[in-house]
Amino acid sequence: MSLPDPAELIRQMATDLNAHLSKRGISDPRFIGIRTGGVWVAQALLKALNNPAPLGTLDVSFYRDDFSQNGLHPQVRPSDLPFEIEGQHLVLIDDVLMSGRTVRAALNELFDYGRPASVTLVCLLDLDAGELPIRPNVVGATLSLAPDERIKLSGPEPLALELQDLSTAL
Repeated sequence: MSLPDPAELIRQMATDLNAHLSKRGISDPRFIGIRTGGVWVAQALLKALNNPAPLGTLDVSFYRDDFSQNGLHPQVRPSDLPFEIEGQHLVLIDDVLMSGRTVRAALNELFDYGRPASVTLVCLLDLDAGELPIRPNVVGATLSLAPDERIKLSGPEPLALELQDLSTAL
């Protein structure tokens, strides 16, 4: 399978996000990246938008519902939201949407900080494998993977996608 170029996806996502926000009458949203890949995508997206807005970061490790199964990620860092959440229009950015559980955890954490006016979900890739009814408002590309395949994003510069075959990793 040939993977799309993240730089091209980011450019298209910037155009699509501007159109989405304009259609909804949203100006001056707050941008939040989900650590780690979502932060990289958010940084690239803000650059493509030529937007110097501060970027908030979320580490959702303690909000995941699979915490008891998978344990704690070894590099947990605090979330950093340099702006108010209450009443704000938010753009929540993740790298790869698979089950929807990371986004669910991010929404739970955000609501602990306040009630936003709206949340626009932006994802570089949607793997169309959702376990929860969560879909991005803006997506770079939608891919279908075999059950033993995963996508890994590396970065932050340049962003690169790698297809991993878990059946050969055993």
